[in-house]
Amino acid sequence: MTVLEKPSVTKASHAEGGARRPVRRVLIYSHDTFGLGHLRRSRAIAHALVAGASDLQVLIVSGSSVVDSFAFRPGVRYVRVPGVTKRTDGGYASLDPAVPLDRTVAERTAIISRMAEAFDPDLAIIDKEPTGFHGEMLPTLRTLAARGCRLILGLRDILDDAALLVPEWQRKGGSEAVRAFYDEIWVYGVARIHEPVAALALGPEIEARLHYTGYLRREATRSAPVRHDAPAMPFLLVTPGGGGDGGGLIDWVIAAYEADPGIDLPALIAFGPFLEPRARRAFEARIARTDKLSAITFDSEIEVLMREAAGIVAMGGYNTFCEILSFDLPSLLVPRTEPRREQLIRARAAEALGLAQVLLEQDGRDPLRMAAALRALPRQAPPSRVVVPGLLDGLDVIRERVLGEAAPVAALRRLGCRA
Repeated sequence: MTVLEKPSVTKASHAEGGARRPVRRVLIYSHDTFGLGHLRRSRAIAHALVAGASDLQVLIVSGSSVVDSFAFRPGVRYVRVPGVTKRTDGGYASLDPAVPLDRTVAERTAIISRMAEAFDPDLAIIDKEPTGFHGEMLPTLRTLAARGCRLILGLRDILDDAALLVPEWQRKGGSEAVRAFYDEIWVYGVARIHEPVAALALGPEIEARLHYTGYLRREATRSAPVRHDAPAMPFLLVTPGGGGDGGGLIDWVIAAYEADPGIDLPALIAFGPFLEPRARRAFEARIARTDKLSAITFDSEIEVLMREAAGIVAMGGYNTFCEILSFDLPSLLVPRTEPRREQLIRARAAEALGLAQVLLEQDGRDPLRMAAALRALPRQAPPSRVVVPGLLDGLDVIRERVLGEAAPVAALRRLGCRA
């Protein structure tokens, strides 16, 4: 068998309506090489699946260095594999600088294979990377396919600019892996905003397995005591997600308050756990001298702060966009444009539909330009003014596709979803 040769189990049988075994164990692979996005998306899906299903078990395989900071509901467990990190040039390295990357990948591959064989899932959701990070999922995909496990490729709404995405998938063997292993492809978004695989020309057989779920509605509950002071109300929340590439946004917002102390609302800046410590200390010193600014390093349940905010200033990553929609918040997006253009594409699509406003650093980082946008933000129309069918149906659709049923009304309410 070649690396991507189709296994003996005919994967197309599921797409054609073949019998499915009951789902009691779900494996979610979240490679987590940069930021919080993959882990937070996987956690939201896992929590939705176990809502009201006491006999369902979900195992998340994660490479995140901060996975221990998150609370997980009963029925959801996680296994952490050795971490990797993304360099500024877009390449990767082991989180432990003393360990070569190829050794880390070998260790991750072995751990994932052992855990998958022991857990023996009925369904597996692979987040974003069809073959896993550096192909680490291939042995597990072969094993699970041979056992009749239903295999799902889960994709965020936007992967990258087509000019970058197509050669990346060719290099990684993404299309071949989809044909060989995957029963379905779930896009956690709506086609009206973006069609992430359109440029890949996957063909009608693969496109028949493609399902747009809608975005993933988020909840806002506290499962642990708050470790920071409550912000003055009302306030703007500034969040660069994990913070690893958010220094530019934070600097621009601080500069706006320094240049225009009369901005109406105060702002709470959530640095994110991956902001470089030296940069964080410099920002903290400036914030201490500015009356209307305060900061926290990290809140694993930042959804609660989002629900309370009068507006959001963010870079426009997938999870933050889901939360902006879920809590119906006016938002100002300042997307990154390198090394991926995902956030830029999402921000422009959201602005075109009237879901958000956008400022681009490439147009100049004038502090007064940011100040004007911050002044206008609380008066901006919320996303709910725009009607997009199925926009936030993602968790309901996923649960129905996995279990053949919608979540119970009480469980949906606990998840912050409409029944």
